[in-house]
Parts: sequence; C-alpha cells; structure tokens
Amino acid sequence: MDALKRQAAARALEHVQDGMKLGLGTGSTAKHFVDLLGEKVAKGMRVIGVPTSEATRAQAQACGVPLTTLDEIDHLDLTVDGADECDGALNLIKGGGGALLREKIVAAASDRMIVIADDSKWVDVLGRFPLPVEVIPFGLAATQRAIVSAFAQSGVSGQMEVRKAKDGHVFVTDGGHWIVDAHLGKIPDAPSLAGMLSVIPGVVEHGLFIGLARTAVLAGAQGIRVVERR
Repeated sequence: MDALKRQAAARALEHVQDGMKLGLGTGSTAKHFVDLLGEKVAKGMRVIGVPTSEATRAQAQACGVPLTTLDEIDHLDLTVDGADECDGALNLIKGGGGALLREKIVAAASDRMIVIADDSKWVDVLGRFPLPVEVIPFGLAATQRAIVSAFAQSGVSGQMEVRKAKDGHVFVTDGGHWIVDAHLGKIPDAPSLAGMLSVIPGVVEHGLFIGLARTAVLAGAQGIRVVERR
C-alpha cells in the first residue's frame, strides 16, 4: 500500500514546474510527495511551499523545501494532498489526520488541487469514512445538536464521538480546536450537507471538500489512474 501511495505522489510531481508556489498536504500519501519534492529541490528545482500542518512544516524543512505563508503570497499555483475518500465528482472527505481546516484554506487559495491516493479511497458515495467536523469546545453540546439537525435535514444519521489522541485525551488540532467524527455510512448529497454544516455556529470547518479537487491520481495494482473533474 505504501508503494502505491508513493507511485501516486510521483505522478503528481510531474505537474510541478520550476518556480511554482505549492500547497503541501498532510498525511501518509502527501508525506511521500514532500519527500520526492525535496529530492527535486536538492537537484536544483526552485519552488516554495505552504504546509497544511505543523507536521508537514517540519518534514518540508527537513527535506530542504523552502516555505512561506499565505500572508506573504496571494495565491498558490498547485496544492497536492491526500484524501480519506474521493467520489466520481472528485468531492472528498478529508481530515482523518486532523488538518482539515488548514488543508481547506490552502486548497481554496490554489489555482488547482491534485488529490493523490491509493485506489481504496475511491468510493461511489462518500460517507464510509467517518466525517470529521472541527468544532469550538465552548458550547459543544449545542453545536452537536445543531449538527444532528443538519444531518436529519440531509437524510443521514449516525453516531458522533469527540476524537481522542493516542494518549487518551481529547485530540486538539493545530488551531486549538476539537474534532467530532460522525459515522454516517453514506452521504447521498454531500454538497447540501456541506452547506448546512458550514453555517452552524461552533463549527469551524468540516471535512467535506466540495468542488476543490481538479484531478485525482489513484494508484492501484493495475497501475496509475488519473481522473479529471468535468
């Protein structure tokens, strides 16, 4: 599986040109992309990156990739990131690693987003992977009730749980927020649910990435498959 992820990362790297401003994703597949990008930089390629997490920042620095921020530049040419799920419209569920807020800010600031993944992440309908919803700790119960209401209006339901870190304490994002993971099974209308969640006070961001990915590079046993959004 790790070899497939690296193959997808290598194919996405073919889209990177000298002088580009890049969004650098977070997660196991994006980690391969940053490693391979570092090798290119070591051989003379000139790029500058904006990391989507503190983990990616540390990795990029270790790989010698120059970094900047969205305060210092006005847009990015390309973001390359992984996904927890991807459907036929290239709508995504992201946030399994907890970096969904920064990932979405960076993706939205980019001219183009390429998703890299092994082909197990390709689904007919989003929702098998738990949907992360980043929330403010204050008033959590009220926020969760509003989330449940949004689910009901969208025709979905399922168990919600506050994400825990490996040490058993509540997982805290780089932004200082909490994440509620919703086990929904299927989300028949992801764009509609995304809109409902976005207007809930207390919801900082959610893991539905709608209309952001332009290209998906999927690596499987039969090779690389590239899907473009119509």
